[in-house]
Amino acid sequence: MHIQVVLFDGFDPLDVIAPYEVLYAGGSVTDGAVTVELVTAEGPREVISGTGGLTLRAAGALDLERADMLVVPGASGRVGEPGEATEEPEEEAGVGERTQDELIPVLLGRTLTTELPALLKQAMGDPNITVATVCGGSLVLAMAGLLEGRHATTHHMGLDMLDATGAHAVRARVVDDGDLITGAGVTSGLDLGLYLLEREVGPRVAHAVEELFSHERRGTVWRAQGPTPTAL
Repeated sequence: MHIQVVLFDGFDPLDVIAPYEVLYAGGSVTDGAVTVELVTAEGPREVISGTGGLTLRAAGALDLERADMLVVPGASGRVGEPGEATEEPEEEAGVGERTQDELIPVLLGRTLTTELPALLKQAMGDPNITVATVCGGSLVLAMAGLLEGRHATTHHMGLDMLDATGAHAVRARVVDDGDLITGAGVTSGLDLGLYLLEREVGPRVAHAVEELFSHERRGTVWRAQGPTPTAL
């Protein structure tokens, strides 16, 4: 199983590193049955996060012929005050400057001007590819019009936005909607990565990696299965 973690300008570092390390460790304990790499829609390049200019290097291009799974992170930046403008500034700065101290919705919205939405649409339409997201990564899909009618989660501050785009927002740590698996807040990337290992490789591998990282997964993975609970 080959997994590509997709970087974009202003990404949140923990959204990337947490699942990357978990999945990489999964490959180590399965003799390479799981492989993972950092990519961008544009190809190999240095990508500046939204956290203090921290930069990661993407080794390759998002390639739907090679990927069995994509992991899309959210952005890191300012949350902003209610009603604060989220439009792009009239004078554009350099990429590095534009990712610092920006509003998170601006950083997420900027992905719509790249090739990423078209590639994600292709991935969502391919039954052989699973798309996973961490935190605001699901909002990238939602803003591109790709989550209508789908069950998904995101950071608790973005759940209303998910609903507004036609998705069914779920307050859960991880939501499994078949070929779409979404994680909630930033640290949910750890739980998401472990669940992906359990689902795709097996619980023994996930348990081994869980022990390695001394991390106990939180919450029940939500699926649209079983009876609908009555109100408590």
